[in-house]
Parts: sequence; C-alpha cells; structure tokens
Amino acid sequence: MPTLTKPKSSRNKTIQLSEKEIEEYSKRILKLNEKISIKEVLNRTINQDLFSALEFLPGKFVDLLIVDPPYNLSKKFNTTSFKEKSIHDYADWIESFIIKLKRTLKPNASIYFCGDWHTSISIPLVLEKHFIIRNRITWEREKGRGAKKNWKNSSEDIWFCTVSNKFTFNTEEVKLKRKVLAPYRDIDGKPKDWRSNLNGDYRLTHPSNIWNDISVPFWSMAENTEHPTQKPEKLIAKLILASTKKGNIVLDPFLGSGTSSVVAKKLERKYVGIEIDKYYACLAEKRLESAEKINSIQGYKYGVFWERNTAPVSIKPEKRSNNNSY
Repeated sequence: MPTLTKPKSSRNKTIQLSEKEIEEYSKRILKLNEKISIKEVLNRTINQDLFSALEFLPGKFVDLLIVDPPYNLSKKFNTTSFKEKSIHDYADWIESFIIKLKRTLKPNASIYFCGDWHTSISIPLVLEKHFIIRNRITWEREKGRGAKKNWKNSSEDIWFCTVSNKFTFNTEEVKLKRKVLAPYRDIDGKPKDWRSNLNGDYRLTHPSNIWNDISVPFWSMAENTEHPTQKPEKLIAKLILASTKKGNIVLDPFLGSGTSSVVAKKLERKYVGIEIDKYYACLAEKRLESAEKINSIQGYKYGVFWERNTAPVSIKPEKRSNNNSY
C-alpha cells in the first residue's frame, strides 16, 4: 500500500489517505454481486475486478468509454501487478474485456483507448474488429528518464473510435489558445486569424491529433496522487468535452485514482468508475469529494485550453493602443 498521510512540505500537494479516511471512503464504494440498474450505478466507484463487475452492469447506457489499462510492461500497481506479454497475447487480453464492455455502449457512443508505442502495436488489432477507428492522438509526455541505448520515450497514444457513424464531436469545445509570435495582418491592417489584448496576441486553433500542451501531474499540482500512471485532468477533459454533452455518462473500467470520474463531475457529466485496488478507489472518492468545492481544471480556463506553462489571461475585451480588442 502507498505511504499513508505523512508530513510533507507546504508546496507538496500530493493527495494521500489516512487510515481513518480509508475506512470512511470504503463505505462509499460499490461491490457488485447482482444485476444493477443505471440509476444505482451512476456517479459511483466500483471496487472490484473488472471481469466480475462487467457481468452485472446494465446494457447500452454509456455515452463515452475511456480505457486506460496497464500498458504492456511488467509493472506493480500497489496491490496488483501486470506482467509483459507478447504482442498477440496482449491483444488477446484486450479483446477479453472489450467484448464485455461493448454491450454497455450506446449505439452513438465514442471510445478512447490509451497506450504507449509498444501497446499501440496490439491495440488497433482489436479495436478494428469491434469499432470504427477514426484517429490516433499522440500526446507529449514531457517527463521520463533518458535512455542510453534507445530514444527517450516521451509520448503516448490515445486511439479514438466510435460504435457507429453517428456520434458526438464538439470541435468548438476543445480549441487550443496559442500565443501568436509572428502575427499576420490583412492588407487593411486588421489581424488575420488572431486577436489582441493587453497580455499579448492569441489565436484559437482547431484541435489536432498532436498534443504538446499537457503537463503530467507532479507533487506541486493539486490533482497529483501516488498512482504511478495517473493521467492529467486536462487530457481527460479534452476527451470528455469533445465526445459528450452535459448529462452524458462516462465509463472508465480502469479508473486508477479517479481522474475520469473527477473530470466528468467537474464538467457536469455523469460517471461510473471501476478500480480493482481499494486504496486507489478510496483516493478517487476523496478527489470526487473535493471536486464538489473546487471544479477548476489545470490548463483549461475561460472555456478554452491553454498552452503548457502559460498562465491563462482574461478573455474579456481589453483595449490596446492599436485599437484591436479581444
């Protein structure tokens, strides 16, 4: 079990649990042993092996499925471990739970499946059998150790799929605000494709499948936990805003420390999370409780996403000397 709450520096915001908190949050998590209704499972964390939990979930109730399983590496996750498999054995393992997850999806549902370069060899072998593969997002994971005899691994993938040709995609909800370093003007001197305010020149850009604006959670960030492969809230927010509407249901069958559920709650969606480890399931509950008071998401403000390591500026009109306003 990860180290329980202990003294730490004032700047260290890593979320931890005390023995008392584990006892308290354990009362909120579900364990399924019979069929359950949609109403009973909504906005809950299920602390259970995925395969046993899936037997009891309702059918056709999920709008968005976010799958972030153990990558094809030998790694320990608190009380559980995963052992590296061959490319085809890993694909067989993926298919073993994708087949069961399919029945929970609505006909217009979307799927995002996370992996790294190695697991991405196996992932499409399975996804193409069951869904329509629409894209592969590659995001820069700027942390990580260097390698002496290989290129440093600094990226991960997210495969975007849908159940059918009818699905939700909200382009306007996931635009990225970039600073313009060499602004271009029309012949009449007006800004071309960009706006100005007192803090600089900015352009709203369409979302692409290359993301270099993501910060991996670290000790001074309020969302950080002790989970070894925690996804950033900003990354999950992009997926949820792009592929759901308010009130839609998000399912994460490998919930970890709860990021998908927390972000869904902050963005006024409903959620269901499944996590096999009790400590991480309790961490998710603690984060969900905090989200009732603080619903901000790092890197997302004023309804747009911002470049990494930049401070969001107000989008309210601000006059500049050249009389251009934003």
